[in-house]
Amino acid sequence: MQWDIFCRVIDNFGDLGVCWRLAADLGGRGESVRLWVDEPSMLAWMAPQGAPGVELRRWDEAEAATDAPGDVVVEAFACDPPAGFVARMAAAPRPPVWINLEYLSAEDWVERVHGLPSPQLSGPGKGLVKHFFHPGFTAATGGLLREPGLIEARAAFDAPAWLASRGLRWEPDERRVSLFCYDNPALPALLDSLQDAPTRLFAATGHPARQLGELLGVPARPGDSARRGMVTVDFLPPLPQPDYDRLLWSCELNFVRGEDSFVRAQWAGAPFVWQIYPQDDGVHAVKLDAFLERHLDGAPPVLASAVRTLWHRWNGLAEPSGPLHWPQRLDWTLHCHRWRDQLAERADLCSQLLGFVRAKG
Repeated sequence: MQWDIFCRVIDNFGDLGVCWRLAADLGGRGESVRLWVDEPSMLAWMAPQGAPGVELRRWDEAEAATDAPGDVVVEAFACDPPAGFVARMAAAPRPPVWINLEYLSAEDWVERVHGLPSPQLSGPGKGLVKHFFHPGFTAATGGLLREPGLIEARAAFDAPAWLASRGLRWEPDERRVSLFCYDNPALPALLDSLQDAPTRLFAATGHPARQLGELLGVPARPGDSARRGMVTVDFLPPLPQPDYDRLLWSCELNFVRGEDSFVRAQWAGAPFVWQIYPQDDGVHAVKLDAFLERHLDGAPPVLASAVRTLWHRWNGLAEPSGPLHWPQRLDWTLHCHRWRDQLAERADLCSQLLGFVRAKG
């Protein structure tokens, strides 16, 4: 099938990261994909090699493009494809299946609305039907992005060899931690808390590197390192998605943000701390707790309490009170392994999306 995926880069890189993974996953399964995006330059470092079956197109070309709409049109996160393209969808002899791919959420309401139709009663798409497709963590949702072979590749991964191949040095006694975050007032507390053991902190480019550079009083140039006490900070260059995945696999603790890195940290199977995208109305706190309720279900009470407290501190949902406190490492690691294996038993998002489209066709 021919797929058209529309993506607007609102801020940061998360929306495009999700859309590229979906496009590449579809292409890897033999589908043909046109990815229409308003900021394609970001893919120069995120996906420099491209992906089989995926054609990158500029958003502003879609309005007057002569391409016939594909069999499936996916608008990511309610981005509203250009009116001219939607009009061609409505005029097609066989209108495409139209999907609104929503943001990931663990809230209960997602199960109730996943897959529901939205008839278009006016505008250029009048007469078409759009369907809501919700990623999620339960069997009643659209699942999570997980390309074929991911779990097997993770199991066979050699972290020391990969780190060495990227010129990332570390000592055998150093705890390995990755940091990918938005601006975060709790970052000084994190740096203090990591002083409890020799630590190699791999800081992603952008917000993490800038904040750490300010804290340490160094320029934070990619490839440079800085040290405070027991912590050595390595400032990373922008990493393509496959390399970022392997960074997560190489670390014993991962700080992630948004949606894409959040999901990839769960597939890594190591302890992780999520910074959810903050919203002015505070609804992000509800979304965070909804995930924690699912993620910590069945965890030992002491572990569940410690993880919840740590995540609340990291997200500014609890009063600061000195250094962050780590959950018991072995219990936390085992729980994250079990969580990953539980998620892997369910159909992945791309497989579910293909099944949904074929059923509608």
